[in-house]
Amino acid sequence: MSEPSLIRLRELLADFACKKHTVTYNELAITFEMPPPHRIHRLTLMLEDLIREDHAAGCPLVAAVAVSRGHEGIPGRGFFQLLEELGRYQGPDRGPQAVAWHQHELSELFAKHS
Repeated sequence: MSEPSLIRLRELLADFACKKHTVTYNELAITFEMPPPHRIHRLTLMLEDLIREDHAAGCPLVAAVAVSRGHEGIPGRGFFQLLEELGRYQGPDRGPQAVAWHQHELSELFAKHS
């Protein structure tokens, strides 16, 4: 995806972080005006790029505000799998440990955007 699109997505996610809100992938795709087909897949690829950037910079993950509908209000499995690949998280992609880690990451992100 183009750099201007990533910047725009980062700004949108930061706005949710400033409001201390999460957003589902579908709601984010609509707000971002990502056209079909495969908009959730393309959106998650962009979110992964932002995760890599934030991780490399040692920053809280702005992509953490994007969550799955249901699934304990946390991001999808791919989020945790990428974090494990980056060495940022070790554990399951569902359940109490994933929920606790996500809440910690959101707390750090919300504090940064206060």
